[in-house]
Amino acid sequence: MADAAAGGAEAPGADIRLWQRLRVRWAEVDAQRIVFNGHYLTYFDVAVTEYWRAIGLPYPDAISDAENDLFAVRSLVNYHAPAFFDDWLEVGIRVARLGNSSIGFEFLIRRGSERVASGEVVYVNADPVARRARPLPERLRAAIVRFETLAVAHDEDASDAPRAG
Repeated sequence: MADAAAGGAEAPGADIRLWQRLRVRWAEVDAQRIVFNGHYLTYFDVAVTEYWRAIGLPYPDAISDAENDLFAVRSLVNYHAPAFFDDWLEVGIRVARLGNSSIGFEFLIRRGSERVASGEVVYVNADPVARRARPLPERLRAAIVRFETLAVAHDEDASDAPRAG
């Protein structure tokens, strides 16, 4: 994600096409009266669910089947500012990397223009029984590329997996 504070020309989140609004509930705050850290992953998950709807492939019906399912294999949350009970937050989501069998999502949570948290989650498509990686179904890949309208570049490191953004 481009960041004006890091010398980029765009404001944080300018490259995100999908934003999901949510309100912090009382059950999500801790004894410090701020959102407990683990809830940010739940906020990311809400955004992922809305992403599937936005690309026309709601989970699980349109993605999960006898040969394919998505498994989270990596999660990262960066905390920038606390969120409090009753705050309205926006959770932004975009696909930052599209590999042969994996999807790398980036997230930005903001309150107004203030960055609250950011992070990433990587999912791998796999056989649901054997739990072995499988290539992403072509209709899923095509729906993501169409939605993101990203120029796909090749990673010159040792992988020919396309990268978005």
